Amino acid sequence: MGERNTIILAAGKGTRMKSKSYKVLHQICGKTMVDHVLTQVSQLDMQQIVTVVGYGATAVEAELGQRTEYVVQTEQLGTGDAVLRAEPLLQTAQGTTLVMSGDTPLFRARTLAKLFDFHEAQHAAATVLTSQAPDPTGYGRIVRDSSGNLNKIVEQKDATRSEQSLHEINTGVYVFDNQQLFTALHQVTNDNAQGEYYLTDVIEILKKSGAAVAAYQMDDFSESMGVNTRKAQADATKVMQTRINNQHMENGVTIIDPASTYIDAGIKIGTDTIIEPGVQLQAGTKIGNECLIGAHSKLVASTLHDGVTVTSSTLDHAEMGDHSDIGPHSHLRPGAKIGPRVHIGNFCEVKQAELGADTKMGHLSYVGNAKLGRGINIGCGVIFANYDGKHKHETIVGDDCFIGSNANLIAPLTIADHSFIAAGSTITDDIDRYEMAIARQRQENKPNYYQKLPFNGTD
Repeated sequence: MGERNTIILAAGKGTRMKSKSYKVLHQICGKTMVDHVLTQVSQLDMQQIVTVVGYGATAVEAELGQRTEYVVQTEQLGTGDAVLRAEPLLQTAQGTTLVMSGDTPLFRARTLAKLFDFHEAQHAAATVLTSQAPDPTGYGRIVRDSSGNLNKIVEQKDATRSEQSLHEINTGVYVFDNQQLFTALHQVTNDNAQGEYYLTDVIEILKKSGAAVAAYQMDDFSESMGVNTRKAQADATKVMQTRINNQHMENGVTIIDPASTYIDAGIKIGTDTIIEPGVQLQAGTKIGNECLIGAHSKLVASTLHDGVTVTSSTLDHAEMGDHSDIGPHSHLRPGAKIGPRVHIGNFCEVKQAELGADTKMGHLSYVGNAKLGRGINIGCGVIFANYDGKHKHETIVGDDCFIGSNANLIAPLTIADHSFIAAGSTITDDIDRYEMAIARQRQENKPNYYQKLPFNGTD
């Protein structure tokens, strides 16, 4: 087996998407389409991977980084011209070159590996990846001879009635003998209605030269789905979601309703975790063993350790320790770090703050820019007032403190271990160990006040 190379075509703008974003940068399950393609190709031990960029070149290069080399197609002159842009990097390469589009996110590495193996076993100059399409309308048809060998590829508009009845289609993925590829590309012309240089013309040029040209039919048609419209993007997302959910269930995760569960690519979930309907798990999220993610929760780039329960809540770049719980209807914002066995109830919000082990915050409270110790009780309606209108300030709370309901903590503050804050207090000064702070007006009752009102309810 000689060396293997890949050319990814990612130069097109994708006008049918009707978007300011370049087509290959649209996402499928939390990852751009071109990243999906590169991720799969990278598993095949490539000698070189070259991505052809054009529109949005800077954005595509920023997305893929140094995982690939780049060449630029300055004018959109067709797929044949795009592949030819890679010649300076691959012209001396000996072996096989894969060519595929950056808008085909569903291909799997194992399918591409089978294509390489088939091509090399056939000693072919080129091999077309094909599939059986339930509805072949719009696809180029694969026409084979009586021996089952590739005869030609015919486009829908040029196909006869009998050719249109064929269901084996061209997926637009090819492998070539690298040297013969570039030799043939220099013979391709743009003598066609579009005035473009077509990669498919290479197949006919190689056949006429007497070189062997083959076709390999893959098993799963859905992998070949290209994305040119928003509808196609939604269809591809559904296929990818099913694939991702099935893999997690095979790995020991319970997904109550896979059809309504949205898990991005690359997310790690431990065994015996249960995911209820309507859950969204977005890129960068990691979930431990035996967790429960309740219905309609949303986790963005967050980490849950073992035994965590999330009930109808939102976590964004947050972390929850072993056997902690949150919700319903609470929100962990970026920088929230929740310790083991912490309880966060309903309608609470934590931002850029740490809550130590066994701390409890039952309901209707806000903690921001703070470091809280262990075993703290946070009463209902407590507010950590961290912003003075210009700067954010920090509050530090020691272990085993009691913060009464409706207390306001005006940062910057330091509250020592084992201290007590009376309900309804507004705290502006530090509190020492074992002290109780109370900051509220002493109650005064006015006798007979009601009778002095203009309307006292007696008519």
